[in-house]
Amino acid sequence: MLQHSSLRVLSLYEGFFSGGARVLHSTVVAGLHAHGHQQHSALSLYSAVRRETMLQRIEDDPRFRNLRAAGVRVATLGRSTDDDHDPRRFTAAEMEVVAREVTGVDVVMSLKEQPLRLAHQAGFPQRPVVACLHRSDPENSGAALDDLLATAASGVLAAAVCCAESTRDAYAAAGVPEHLLRVVPNGIDLTRFHPLRRVRRLALRGAAGIPADATLVAYAARYDAMKNPRLFVAAAREFLERDDHGHVMMCGAGMTFDNPGLVRDLDEAFADRPDLAARVHPLGVRRDMEHVYAMADVVSLTSAYGEAAPLCLIEGAMCGAVPVTTPVGDSARLVAGIGFVTGFDAAEIAGTWIEAAARRGELRGALTAARQRFSHVRMLSGYARVLDQAVRGTGLRVAA
Repeated sequence: MLQHSSLRVLSLYEGFFSGGARVLHSTVVAGLHAHGHQQHSALSLYSAVRRETMLQRIEDDPRFRNLRAAGVRVATLGRSTDDDHDPRRFTAAEMEVVAREVTGVDVVMSLKEQPLRLAHQAGFPQRPVVACLHRSDPENSGAALDDLLATAASGVLAAAVCCAESTRDAYAAAGVPEHLLRVVPNGIDLTRFHPLRRVRRLALRGAAGIPADATLVAYAARYDAMKNPRLFVAAAREFLERDDHGHVMMCGAGMTFDNPGLVRDLDEAFADRPDLAARVHPLGVRRDMEHVYAMADVVSLTSAYGEAAPLCLIEGAMCGAVPVTTPVGDSARLVAGIGFVTGFDAAEIAGTWIEAAARRGELRGALTAARQRFSHVRMLSGYARVLDQAVRGTGLRVAA
């Protein structure tokens, strides 16, 4: 019988760059490896990825560093999205690296469906594959959805972990066999994401130039149409007009004055009110989001589509910020009883931010009671179970 602790797992990453799915997956890999449940390694197709105007290099990425610190070996094909090559074709030398990495494991875990194009290349060793799915709009995955469906049809796909019920429903509707779909809800490290004592919270605010009595709204998203940053900026204009003490922090790739798109959005919204614009703080990619959330009164998401179970809502709520979200994916389920759901109207969103901040003290008990629901310990157990069952169910295991 296969022993749980002997399982060897290789994770396929498209690349290492900022984003909730990479944070979540790396937490799973590092957690399972560090706790001795399984032996994990990783292979990244790219070593440098340009997204939201930024070239993000693997060696600078916190997820990569966290994996290395946990003892997880990470290899890469060394590609860069700035290079001129066909992303669906691989050289013989690259496939040698792939074959070497895959041959030494029992099961392959793919972060999203994009890396699955590797599984259809000649020379890819036969191993059960577990796909980890993190969106509610597979139709926007392009050719990657076809790769996922082909992997399922070939019998190689042993399971697909869905981070939300909306993810499971969407991929089932897209043609993935329902018996392969497993829901494992997202979780976070509660020792990192937690409310701070008032003195510490005010000290962080002071260092960031945020007044002690300000109503602070935090936004954590990359600059992408899916995240609907223009709606957020429009809501920020409404909010700052209504609240003379309001401030807004925008975090994520592309959330800087170096991004022409964001500058254009801010100019359009605040052209006649530069005094309001002064209370908008684009911070870019942050490595201390637990501090940003702990400073905030509200954490907001204005996404238009594609979300499944957004980590920013969970992380912000567990740091004491009241979550306010548009009704995308499982967002409404996540904030039920601890936050608010809005439509896609800027004035409505701004008004809800004000209400959420006013009711923060009232909701503190509910936020505390929800903590165990979002523990990453439960999530790790769920992933470990799926990986173990994937190998048991297929019988595709190599000799140690």
